[in-house]
Amino acid sequence: MKFFVDTADVPAIRELNDLGFVDGVTTNPSLIKKSGRDIIEVTKEICDLVDGPVSAEVTATDYETMVAEGRKLAEIASNVVIKLPLTLDGLKACKTLSNEGHKINVTLCFSANQALLAAKAGATYISPFIGRLDDINIDGLELIEDIRTIYDNYGFETEILAASIRTVNHISDCAKIGADVITAPPAVIKAMANHVLTDKGLAAFVADIEAAGIKIL
Repeated sequence: MKFFVDTADVPAIRELNDLGFVDGVTTNPSLIKKSGRDIIEVTKEICDLVDGPVSAEVTATDYETMVAEGRKLAEIASNVVIKLPLTLDGLKACKTLSNEGHKINVTLCFSANQALLAAKAGATYISPFIGRLDDINIDGLELIEDIRTIYDNYGFETEILAASIRTVNHISDCAKIGADVITAPPAVIKAMANHVLTDKGLAAFVADIEAAGIKIL
């Protein structure tokens, strides 16, 4: 499974990248706004930092402007993935831009039917939003399962990029189901290393070493 970091915070991306945890990055206008920086500037810096794909989202909602913005974003770096909303205009833009050779991340997916349309439109990635479905008492993980089944049935190459990840359990559950990628905030990815028994065991280990006076350096 590939790990994408869902943030526009460059220092946070750099920290996880140095740990070897970053296969790509996803951003959106809301995350860019939080960073307080220009969308082109921060996207370029992220693209220079990581080797993997960096999703940069258009701000328009109509077909013509989405295509124009997508082409401009693609000029930033070779690893830019154009992020488009799952609307009819967004799917039309996906078809146009994917036919031009650009990689596309279709976002705001909440149903298997939407995911099927995105695959047929040539999306590189489909982003089902797990957490937002959970918020309205719909099991987001079931959507991942349904998309996996449909894509496998027909050999679609679109990768399932599980988004709106809220917990570490979301990540492991997505891995069990067969999501190709997860995108999560830095804090959630780092929390995967935490376990109360690890902390307890390490504390006992350190106490024993101090009691024995053991030193290596």
